[in-house]
Amino acid sequence: MFNSLWDFEGTWQLERTILHRAGPRAQLTGQAVLTRAGQGLDYYESGVLSLDGQAPVRAERRYLWRPGDAGDVEILFEDGRAFHTIVRDAPRATHECAPDTYEVEYDFSDWPDWQSHWEVTGPWKAYSMASRYSRVPLR
Repeated sequence: MFNSLWDFEGTWQLERTILHRAGPRAQLTGQAVLTRAGQGLDYYESGVLSLDGQAPVRAERRYLWRPGDAGDVEILFEDGRAFHTIVRDAPRATHECAPDTYEVEYDFSDWPDWQSHWEVTGPWKAYSMASRYSRVPLR
């Protein structure tokens, strides 16, 4: 289990599987890099996204991670809007993006390896997404 936001600093190998209810399966292989910036960490992930039957493409995303109460981690979109909070003692969260709902559950039981599992439901989006993070050792 992590103790604070700062335990996430560094580079992580990222493996992600996305299962769309009415579309192709997708797989992302890449890295997530969390670096100190201001009051927290900048999260940047990049990798190769492969969809069944299509040519692979480069993919990336960014978030801001900030310290929360009692060791919790607040996750913001890149523009500073609130996304969700990783609560240390109950690592589940919901994000409403009307009309769709995003629910996440984190698993830190094999720390420093960890996972997230998203279920996205609604009229516009319907998929599950599982991500595995493994720390890349310092050289």
